[in-house]
Amino acid sequence: MNGKDTLLIARGTKEVHLLPRMANRHGLIAGATGTGKTVSLRVLAEGLSDMGVPVFLSDVKGDLTGVAVPGGGNKKIEERIAALGLEGFQYEGYPVVFWDVFGERGHPVRTTVSEMGPLLLGRILNLNDTQSGVLSLVFRIADDNGLLLLDLKDLRAMAAFVGDNADRFKVEYGNVSRASIGAIQRNLLVLEEQGGDRFFGEPALSMEDLLQTDSRGRGTINILLADRLIRSPKVYATFLLWLLSELFEMLPEVGDPPKPKMVFFFDEAHLLFEDVSSALEEKIEQVVRLIRSKGVGVYFVTQNPLDLADPVLGQLGNRVQHALRAFTPREQRAVRAAAETFRPNPAVNVTAAITELAVGEALLSMLDGKGAPEPVERAFVLPPRSSLTPLSPEEVRAVVRDSVLHGFYEKTVDRESAYEKLKERAEAAARQEAQDTASRARAKEPKRDLFSAAAKSAAHAIGSQIGRQIIRGILGSFFGGKK
Repeated sequence: MNGKDTLLIARGTKEVHLLPRMANRHGLIAGATGTGKTVSLRVLAEGLSDMGVPVFLSDVKGDLTGVAVPGGGNKKIEERIAALGLEGFQYEGYPVVFWDVFGERGHPVRTTVSEMGPLLLGRILNLNDTQSGVLSLVFRIADDNGLLLLDLKDLRAMAAFVGDNADRFKVEYGNVSRASIGAIQRNLLVLEEQGGDRFFGEPALSMEDLLQTDSRGRGTINILLADRLIRSPKVYATFLLWLLSELFEMLPEVGDPPKPKMVFFFDEAHLLFEDVSSALEEKIEQVVRLIRSKGVGVYFVTQNPLDLADPVLGQLGNRVQHALRAFTPREQRAVRAAAETFRPNPAVNVTAAITELAVGEALLSMLDGKGAPEPVERAFVLPPRSSLTPLSPEEVRAVVRDSVLHGFYEKTVDRESAYEKLKERAEAAARQEAQDTASRARAKEPKRDLFSAAAKSAAHAIGSQIGRQIIRGILGSFFGGKK
């Protein structure tokens, strides 16, 4: 279905292809609920895998697990194959690795507190600017004192240590607000109760494990099982951003390679830009802008193009636009905004077409060989070759057990870090204090004994002297009377 030089993704009056060497120029899949965004995502993921490109995508609705097994038996898919004239179409399953932040259904995904950093962690904890500043200070003090921050108990212990010694750090690091320390501790407790403690620790996720290919040279499709994670939108969005940042730090500069090193699909992408600080929004824009040169493509999947920040939206070269609703003024603005992002095609009335598209039909514009957007085309997206039916829990577990990674991430490692060292220091200080107290007690006790003995001796001596005088007097008077 797909050639090695191009990826066929849709057919209309013309065929629409994605050029592999332009796939790292990022993209957008947009459209209202039920218009076919998930199918478009799957077709792109399957095609990239066929080209040997690893893919990472999040499954927020629990309907992507079927990528692991061949499709078939779906009447609508059969009709689409016939309508598009797809000769030689074959169903096929793909190499899949399931990941789960909570470690319940897929391989556990962990990172260390240090790798996450104060900026992203502050967002997860919903801290204000002052509290985020104090959190950054806690990280700095830990780093300066050689204290590793690996898991949440490390961070809680470090925050408590900084709060208890605020006066000590005041001169070198500035004021430490105990109220901010308290807010950090409360939010860490909430995060821990929500299962966030499972996300922080070791072994941390190695980015290399996301960049695997199978024996046939097909790229692994990494699926994050995020239907539970999405209930904590900030944690979900921050996790994806951290993943992208880590990949950015790891990979070398490659410019425009023949094909991407990896492609990310961010479902529910609007969550990345909700309630973010200016510093974090700037970081998102920076990562998206610069990671292209690392050979990584990022495709945002969202209902409305207006959900994305304009600087990010302007960098998305490959576009698949499914139907939008236009009942409210905001929806009408979204239609106009979406229409304006396409290179005009005299044969297509974009503004009108966006509201008329059928399920599975889309307006598409890919980048050409020179990196310029092609004129917009109206076409039907090809059907996926894998199964649209999700796997059962037992089938998911079977895939996880068969993975080469099984058994590595499932075993947690708790090496000596800030919590253990601060606990050891506290215990040593307590022992020293007990010893000092005992020493002071012993130092005072001999003095009291000596004084007591001297007093008793003096009393005895005085008593003896008086006694002798009395006796002498009596005896003297007695013998004197005889004279």
